[in-house]
Amino acid sequence: MFKIIFSDIDGTLLNAERDLSEYTLETIKKLNDSSIPFILISSRMPAAMRHLQQKMNIEHLPLISYNGGLILIDGKAVSSTEIPIELLQQLSNFNQDLKVHLSLFHNDEWYVPQDDFWTRREINNTKVNPEFESNSNVIEKWKIEKKGAHKIMAMGEEENIDKIRNFLLENYAEDLHLYRSKPSYLEIAPRSISKLTAVKHLLDNHFRLPLSQSMAFGDNYNDIEMLKGVGMGIAVGNAKPEVLEIAHMIASSGKEDGVAKSISELLKI
Repeated sequence: MFKIIFSDIDGTLLNAERDLSEYTLETIKKLNDSSIPFILISSRMPAAMRHLQQKMNIEHLPLISYNGGLILIDGKAVSSTEIPIELLQQLSNFNQDLKVHLSLFHNDEWYVPQDDFWTRREINNTKVNPEFESNSNVIEKWKIEKKGAHKIMAMGEEENIDKIRNFLLENYAEDLHLYRSKPSYLEIAPRSISKLTAVKHLLDNHFRLPLSQSMAFGDNYNDIEMLKGVGMGIAVGNAKPEVLEIAHMIASSGKEDGVAKSISELLKI
């Protein structure tokens, strides 16, 4: 029997309006009544997940953000894995001539170099407003504060994103995970973590449950390891072909309440 559920957000849980449908909200309410935790697990920053938690009335539950790079319980970090500031400095130096948009994230801090197309698009997607600060100023600030980045988002022309990707692969292949959700986007995260490492951390240290009793939903490359590792890994119908291939089960598409329908079906709620 499944006693806990982990769900990705973008492409998986949200409807065509990038919001939670009424049916999804009703289903999560039934889960709450059954005392089955529903944990959000995303590459998003915590601030871009909390409004969804509020709507589902699950603010008391842990949050897994930055693909597992930051795990929060009651708002406090119980696990935090960052990209070292020296690496960020090297990337910033390499990017000087390319001028690719680099969004820098640490916990609830989100810094953008300027108000551009990419900034506006991300504000629209996440419902969070960033702070405007040059990459070099942020790096200097974080050096003093002894912080690294939980995530870097490189956004720009495909050929420039290729150059950034190649630079990082040549120099930091051992240190970084590089996710390319589309040609103009490159998500950069620490290699030592994944959604599955975060799931295991919470199951072992907080919920005291075995992986076999966990269910997870996802749609993208960064969900593969998690879907393979949990007791029941479910891909929504719109998932990437490689994700559909490894899933234990395939649900309706994310925009058609695939997560909520599967939960109702499998848990008979």
